[in-house]
Amino acid sequence: MARYAVAMTPAQEHGALPPFGQPARPTPAALAGKKRPFAATPSPSHATPQVSKERREKPRRRNEEISAGGLVIDPSGALGLLIGRHDKRGRTLWSLPKGHIESGETPEEAAIREVAEETGIESAITRSLGVIDFWFMAEGKRIHKTVHHYLFRMTGGTLAPQQNEVDEVAWFPLVEVSKRLAYSDERKLIASFGDLKNLI
Repeated sequence: MARYAVAMTPAQEHGALPPFGQPARPTPAALAGKKRPFAATPSPSHATPQVSKERREKPRRRNEEISAGGLVIDPSGALGLLIGRHDKRGRTLWSLPKGHIESGETPEEAAIREVAEETGIESAITRSLGVIDFWFMAEGKRIHKTVHHYLFRMTGGTLAPQQNEVDEVAWFPLVEVSKRLAYSDERKLIASFGDLKNLI
């Protein structure tokens, strides 16, 4: 059998290249520098999806305030009671008497108490006028406020503005009450009933 001598280059002698006729094997250095094709691996069904930091954060508790009050009608059925507070310009802003519901109170109980405290007038509830809710800012916090409104009839007492809380207390003809109110939500509520005498 004939034998053939295979000539090898210096690189082949040192193992850098294979003999002629044999497939080349990549060296470790070559493998290190070679980019392997990317194989996408599907995420398991239980994997947690990536979400933004804002969405991961727990929702903030919103600050809630609940108050109660309303409109007091005098014994003659012709006048309505409003409270006044002075703004920075010295103007009197008229509104319905109301205040926060204390622990253990019902809205009705709080309304009667607040009316007496702010105006000096004792009263009894005759019916509900509705609920107003709105948002406002206080000390850098956004607050959601709900106010329960009632219609009252006067049962006693005398006008006496609550010290450090109310600047004025006054009776106005029922036909003028909605126009006197400084806040649009209260104006709309009272105006929605038309002639207030029909509610007495």
